[in-house]
Amino acid sequence: MAKQTVKDLDVKDKKVLVRVDFNVPMKNGEITNDNRIQASLETINYLIDQGAKLVLFSHLGRIKSEEDKTKNSLQPVADRLSDLLGKPVTFIPETRGPKLEEAVDKLEASQVLLVENTRFEDLDGKKESKNDPELGKYWASLGDLYVNDAFGTAHRSHASNVGIASHLDSAVGFLIEKEIDFIGGAVDNPERPFVAILGGAKVSDKFGVIENLIGKADKVLIGGGMAYTFFKAQGKDIGDSLLEEDKVDLAKDLLDRAGEKLVLPVDTVAGKDFDNETESQVFEGKIEPGYQGLDIGPKTVDLFTDELQDAKTVVWNGPLGVFEMANFAKGTEQICEVLAQIPATTIIGGGDSATAASDLGFADDFDHISTGGGASLQYLEGKELPGIAAISDK
Repeated sequence: MAKQTVKDLDVKDKKVLVRVDFNVPMKNGEITNDNRIQASLETINYLIDQGAKLVLFSHLGRIKSEEDKTKNSLQPVADRLSDLLGKPVTFIPETRGPKLEEAVDKLEASQVLLVENTRFEDLDGKKESKNDPELGKYWASLGDLYVNDAFGTAHRSHASNVGIASHLDSAVGFLIEKEIDFIGGAVDNPERPFVAILGGAKVSDKFGVIENLIGKADKVLIGGGMAYTFFKAQGKDIGDSLLEEDKVDLAKDLLDRAGEKLVLPVDTVAGKDFDNETESQVFEGKIEPGYQGLDIGPKTVDLFTDELQDAKTVVWNGPLGVFEMANFAKGTEQICEVLAQIPATTIIGGGDSATAASDLGFADDFDHISTGGGASLQYLEGKELPGIAAISDK
């Protein structure tokens, strides 16, 4: 069922509650990367232009103590947002109460207010994270309409997304709409050939994704630490490489069901230690004891490159090696370069692969980089996301 988008709402002079994702990295009270704030600007500016009265909600970090509250206030975010919008942003250092209510009531058309970190409510019984019904109802009482534009938390059922949405006419913002169009479109109606590249450390994290994509993609290329559990399932020696012993049977089952659709590395760059400067060599077939796989090898890069040449849709989730170490980032870097050059729709499913593409300087070469790691994984698994499911249908 299609969901309402922000353009379906009549927002003029209405108090519009907007769940955004301002969970930005911070160091010593300073924002180190404002990509998530930038990503929300299209929806915020649209609502400003339409004469809405904006009340923004976001979380920042995890709140388990009073000390966490001190370092995770949204005040620096309000300041940065004000700079980016070129207009004042009222910041209320509270999540409920008369001060917040009065400030919301005083809002005029096109003005913006940011509520303090929603997870401050987690100190008292995890009211935000466990979707306390009274909290969702209270926040909903502050506004007339609700817009969810936080894809990064759409896979969670929280008071600030599902809770508020259950009380108000609601819509998704432009950011979530784009995520639905790109990731949903790739999985449900891809231009073929459709190739998925899955990396990362654990099979257990990606099992549901692999299972879902085996039925939808033309090829699924496997890299990263989880490849060694598949090698073990094939009876290969993997030396001291990362292994999920309890997932070997699962990997065997996936290999049997997928047949030639599942493409594994044919060589591995392995090191003696988990260290950038460690002694390393390339192994084909089996990895010697005392060595651990840290990257895909050059023949695997060639194999994956061949598989990608004719692709029309590519979804990539998870790095293919330990990309944080320069000597073991080459596989990820070279495949990134291939994806930047092929004439396909290329999508990164958030998380570490998004970081890798950004760190390696390829971010601008992809058609879409998801803003939600966990949310995009669940979407690739074919699961419904609570934060989107709660939004009003068209």
